[in-house]
Amino acid sequence: MPLASALSGITEAVTDTIGDHGLYAVFLLMLVDAVLPAASELVMVYGGALAAGALAGSVVLFGTEIPSGFPAYVAIATAGTAGYVIGSIGGWAIGRYGGRPFAERHGRWLHLDAEKLGRADRWFDRYGDAFVVFGRVIPVVRSFVAVPAGIGRVPFVRYLLLTIPGAAAWCFGLAAVGWALGANWERFHDAFRYVDYLVAALILLSVAALLVRRRRRHRLPRPAPPCGEA
Repeated sequence: MPLASALSGITEAVTDTIGDHGLYAVFLLMLVDAVLPAASELVMVYGGALAAGALAGSVVLFGTEIPSGFPAYVAIATAGTAGYVIGSIGGWAIGRYGGRPFAERHGRWLHLDAEKLGRADRWFDRYGDAFVVFGRVIPVVRSFVAVPAGIGRVPFVRYLLLTIPGAAAWCFGLAAVGWALGANWERFHDAFRYVDYLVAALILLSVAALLVRRRRRHRLPRPAPPCGEA
């Protein structure tokens, strides 16, 4: 199948990059994932398996090899968190200083169209700061938080303090899964792919329900004015 072949190619490219460049690849891929979907689940799970010593390759920082096991796990998870936080700051800055006109004009490069921006606006209106925190640990959604947060003028310090816990939970949690599974990391990756599809479907259903509710509300007859009023 073409889709299966494409997914297999992406998986191979990501894992080869991490195997060759270790911490640096994890950092850069997670930096990109903060704004554009870059297979963060695969990056962190594979990185965790690499840290466990279950795969070919080593975890090296500035020429010094970090021992496999817990030290390597902490290094991988920290690199992922740092990359994601820095990427999130960049995405926030794009939204804050470029504004909605920039996002709408160049949205195709950011995978943000008017529909996704509108959806993010509704999530911010409904959930506020909680969307910044919990959006970081929701597949698919997590890559569409930073730019809308900047457009919505979420204060920088507050945005940063809300971003760090979610990013750390995502990176340390998935790296721990890879560390625990070791060479069997692909089982989780294959299963998690279905979670992506499920979350995307739930998002679409939620948006559809919101639109239906709004349409029904607009169709309700307006109450007649009290007697004596024009």
